[in-house]
Amino acid sequence: MMKYLTKVKIVVVFIMAVIFTAACHRDNNHPGYDYLPEMDISRAYEAYSENPVFKDGKTMQPPVKGTVARGKVPYPYTKDDEDQQLAGQTIFNPLEYTRENLERGEVSYNRFCINCHGSKGDGKGNLFTSGVYKFPPSDLTLEAIRNQPDGELYHVITVGKGIMGAHGPQIRPDDRWKIIMYVREELQKPL
Repeated sequence: MMKYLTKVKIVVVFIMAVIFTAACHRDNNHPGYDYLPEMDISRAYEAYSENPVFKDGKTMQPPVKGTVARGKVPYPYTKDDEDQQLAGQTIFNPLEYTRENLERGEVSYNRFCINCHGSKGDGKGNLFTSGVYKFPPSDLTLEAIRNQPDGELYHVITVGKGIMGAHGPQIRPDDRWKIIMYVREELQKPL
């Protein structure tokens, strides 16, 4: 009798294993079986559809106040002379002067700055010499700009100055520092 019960148990376990593995099998033609499918597949709401879950009835909720996007650091200064001087005193280039950083600075300068400031940094870029812009861009080779701290140049690139617009949204922070390195090392060389 004991051998009979053992054989029955083995057969039952085998049948259960076959059923269990068959229920878990999924492919494109046979999706398998779900135990409590409402737990597996929840009801989705479209981004702009009504949603009874939230008080305002909207699916897409605004970000929490004070939220900062991933990879973004809010810039604490505004576009004025006082903040520019403050930036010069408090912000310093965190990157090392390496050949790789200078090369990246040159690429970024040629991408974002050359049209206004020119290939020599003298303010004679194509947009000014062609007459598109009536006001000359800054000459980056002047003694006054040579004497400005890196933080002030970073500030000007980030928020702009005068007629120059803000380039902070377009140029990554590390690339701004690399542009400054390139200007310092290549365009402001003593003649």
